[in-house]
Amino acid sequence: MRLTQLRSFHAVATTGSFTAAARSLHVSQPTVTTQVGQLEVLYGVELFHRAGRRVRPTEMGERLMTLSRQIFGLEAEAVQLLRESGELRTGHLRVAAVGPSHVTRMLVAFNQHYPGITVSVSTGNSQEVLDRLADYSADVGVLAQVAHDERFVSVPYSEHAVTIFCSTQHPFALRRSIGIAELQGERLILRESGSTTRKAIEMAMESAGVKPDVVMEIASREIIREAVLQNVGVAAVSEVEYVPGPGLRAVRISDAKVRTYAHVVCLAERQNSAMVRAFVQCAQDARPAKESGAPQRSATPSLSTNP
Repeated sequence: MRLTQLRSFHAVATTGSFTAAARSLHVSQPTVTTQVGQLEVLYGVELFHRAGRRVRPTEMGERLMTLSRQIFGLEAEAVQLLRESGELRTGHLRVAAVGPSHVTRMLVAFNQHYPGITVSVSTGNSQEVLDRLADYSADVGVLAQVAHDERFVSVPYSEHAVTIFCSTQHPFALRRSIGIAELQGERLILRESGSTTRKAIEMAMESAGVKPDVVMEIASREIIREAVLQNVGVAAVSEVEYVPGPGLRAVRISDAKVRTYAHVVCLAERQNSAMVRAFVQCAQDARPAKESGAPQRSATPSLSTNP
């Protein structure tokens, strides 16, 4: 059985005539008559009682019409679902981010523009975010670095200084800033491998010939914060991610440009997805008007291939 044959049957059964059915399907009446006749011959059944121009379903026709209503009702729902998804009135966007500080403003802006879209957010370091994009478990990522991989494209969002934070018991707590050289031999708590903040501070120290005393490597921001609070050591953090609190102090690095960057990233093959492009636009619109060192807002943001 072909779907066109069933569609012709359904049109005749619901309109009560071959002429009206042909008109509703935008085909000729002989086409509808032929398709219904083929269905009857193929299965050896009689689907309609024909009485002049009017027809009515037989008992078998009534039973088949019950099923055809379900089939074409579901088809209509599928069309509506796809239409609403294309218009971003419904759907599901999966966002992977390196942390809440960068992505929250973007999520709020996206929800305001597209309240019908369900958004789920997962967090991890930059490599984990890229891995989720690569295996299609995330649609868009928010990273603290550019992915130097041709599989991905990105849009710059913001730039932030990396600062050192310490316990109020530490000598640095009496200072507003320190030089990079003062980290020589300092007890330092690092983020896990793959962290952009870690890469930024390590590159700055290596460039200055500074070798700290690395006492811990911790993946959790919360645990690092607690370790610093207990004066186990000092740690580096992006200013936008630093959470002030009793017993803690943030100290700027005065003589080295140590920065982290936020970028919106997706797979190159998915950059023209309506939902991805909508999120990128919302992220651009949500970017703070005055961001220290941040890229200038473009009138028409676009995804660009990474080097």
